[in-house]
Amino acid sequence: MANKIPRVPVREQDPAVRATNFDEVCYGYDLKEAQTEASRCLHCRNPRCVAACPVGVQIPDFIAHLRDGDMAAAAQVIGRDSSLPSICGRVCPQESQCEGSCILGIKGEPVAIGKLERFVGDWNLEHGGETAVTAPRNGYRVAVVGSGPAGLACASDLAKMGYGVKIFEALHKVGGVLVYGIPEFRLPKERIVAREVAAVERLGVEIETDVIVGRTVTVDALLDEEGFDAVFIGSGAGLPRFMGIPGENLNGVVSANEFLTRTNLMHAYDETYDTPIYVGRRVVVVGGGNVAMDAVRTAKRLGAEATIVYRRSEQELPARVEEVHHAREEGIVFRMLTNPVEVLGDEKGWVCGVRCVEMTLGEPDESGRRRPVVKEGSEFDLPCDVVIMALGTSPNPLLSATTAGLKTDRRGCLETDEEGRTTREGVFAGGDAVTGAATVILAMGAGRRAARAIDAYVKSKHA
Repeated sequence: MANKIPRVPVREQDPAVRATNFDEVCYGYDLKEAQTEASRCLHCRNPRCVAACPVGVQIPDFIAHLRDGDMAAAAQVIGRDSSLPSICGRVCPQESQCEGSCILGIKGEPVAIGKLERFVGDWNLEHGGETAVTAPRNGYRVAVVGSGPAGLACASDLAKMGYGVKIFEALHKVGGVLVYGIPEFRLPKERIVAREVAAVERLGVEIETDVIVGRTVTVDALLDEEGFDAVFIGSGAGLPRFMGIPGENLNGVVSANEFLTRTNLMHAYDETYDTPIYVGRRVVVVGGGNVAMDAVRTAKRLGAEATIVYRRSEQELPARVEEVHHAREEGIVFRMLTNPVEVLGDEKGWVCGVRCVEMTLGEPDESGRRRPVVKEGSEFDLPCDVVIMALGTSPNPLLSATTAGLKTDRRGCLETDEEGRTTREGVFAGGDAVTGAATVILAMGAGRRAARAIDAYVKSKHA
């Protein structure tokens, strides 16, 4: 029976080798492996995997086409609901979404849905397939602020509906967090991101870079002067958080955002580029999420001894299990139940260590995780040259400060309803600008919901 077939393991770079380079860690499936894994799907009558997918990909349908060798049909199925399959197949937390809901996972290993999506997405990129059908232009225009996953998903769906869509990107490269936040060894930029962005452009979406909405042009100007019928804000959450402890202003303390942007977007790891970056001999990364794993694994590849410091236990780590596993394989040191209280500096103002305390876990807090409590008399110093703070991010306040009627919550996130409508008529938002730092696929789901709401709004306005 299909459910007796063991899950097909995926080939990866040797940990000792990959810890010294920025090549992609996971090689993915070949055709035979992909079809064998696809044959494990039970094709449930009520597929829980589809319900668990934030963008609603019809997973059993594309897997059936893949199993039968019809790659073009498989790509068409995915393309109806996702414009970024090669990206999502690599970075989405499938274990807590589609694969986490797979029936096979109850007593064994779920179908490797993410790896199969990646295979189909990559096949389509290599074979130049077009998976989307666009409606005739309807004469209406929508501006999209930000070219990250929320903006790309919203723009794609609107273009398919017949809207003229223009994306405004603040940076010089298109992709948002996909290009500045996620390392090359997890998500290749030219081979994957640039090509999937190009597929969005082929839908008729126009993209203009180096435009800071709120400075170069305002939301009001887009609506009132440039003739857009609606605006979608998918500007992400790029404002880093710090701990507020003594010593954070020392040389050698950086946010994970800056560190990863220098490495990923500005190619600091490439000797042919002039981007400066400093890691010293020893790096401490504070945090336990996916961004912390990206930062610490990047520091390791840049030649440093790299350590994670996290105030809870491994069971509470918010990072993907796969990323933690890869980090351990690569020699990353984990200091669990440890929390910094001061960054230590030398006489020249440079970091020389972190003063930490040991923690124990008390009663659960509002997040449901057990609250960390300081262990009395446990203070100790951890020598290091660089401290990277990976404590989460919040949206840049520029847009809310320059757009009348746009309300934010106490974290600075834009207030919206479930469909992405903000408190300003004609302005919609989704992704990290609304939720704070989250996942690529959740941002895409928000972008798709907002596209439907924008379509309804524009049609009602011109009825």
